[in-house]
Amino acid sequence: MEHVLSMKDLTRDEIYSLLDDAQKIINGEQLHIQKKTLALLFFEPSTRTKMSFEMAAHRLGISLLHFTKDTSSVQKGESLYDTVKTLEALGTNLVVIRHPDDAFYQILKEKVNIPLVNAGDGKGEHPTQCLLDLFTIYQEFGTFKNLNITIAGDILHSRVAKSNAYALKNLGAVVKFAAPFIWRDEDIPVDYVSIDEAVEQSDVLMLLRVQKERHQASAIPQVEDYLSNYGLTIEREKRMKQGSIILHPAPVNRGVEIDDRLVECKRSRIFKQMHNGVAIRMAIIHQLLKERGKLNVVAN
Repeated sequence: MEHVLSMKDLTRDEIYSLLDDAQKIINGEQLHIQKKTLALLFFEPSTRTKMSFEMAAHRLGISLLHFTKDTSSVQKGESLYDTVKTLEALGTNLVVIRHPDDAFYQILKEKVNIPLVNAGDGKGEHPTQCLLDLFTIYQEFGTFKNLNITIAGDILHSRVAKSNAYALKNLGAVVKFAAPFIWRDEDIPVDYVSIDEAVEQSDVLMLLRVQKERHQASAIPQVEDYLSNYGLTIEREKRMKQGSIILHPAPVNRGVEIDDRLVECKRSRIFKQMHNGVAIRMAIIHQLLKERGKLNVVAN
């Protein structure tokens, strides 16, 4: 595992290894990585992803370099490639990048000599979010095989949907989508069901945020109608299978894709996902540096 850029690049064994390492961290294993530096390059807003990488680095004892687009040489025309090569030349050991361009990493991965982590590329993928989703599901069910999982919402604009659909199918889950017609992505080979079918069939219902920033206002169903037509209402939650759970990558539009009263209900694992994000990202950092032979670790 040289980088974490797409779920298509990770084998099943690599995924399970990351999940196992994350569980060890949750169980109390402490790792301290000495004399290493991680750079965070976020060209788009982020709360959970950015801050969980910060927390992961803090717990591992790694120094952080913070990048601010508005005060960087990007404003002078510097390319992403030259920014990353600069960080490499300065001695950075690993770079985490969120960028509005799909597959921004293609130009980088063959030309830099340090590990790269995709923290979200345009409408492409979000592998670290996918891995924490997988971890949360695995904790709950102990397997992916034959689990019925529906991803519901703004499929067309969601990098979370793409990463999860590929990874979950690869791990043996039965994956379905539920979405308004205008937000379907026919390029992903997944069958669609209605939200009412989804709540009755699914072991895991993964709701997606309405990504208003990625499409025109005319393409957004009326907010007051979205919850009743496409979201998880109180009435729909009552029809969910016994033992089924609710996931959401957040931020949550309360009262839009999910009734506000369900965000922290008994079925919800939304805040557990956030908690798991730190352990998964610690495991990713640890394994990437270990694979590169650049790891001095003290384990307790």
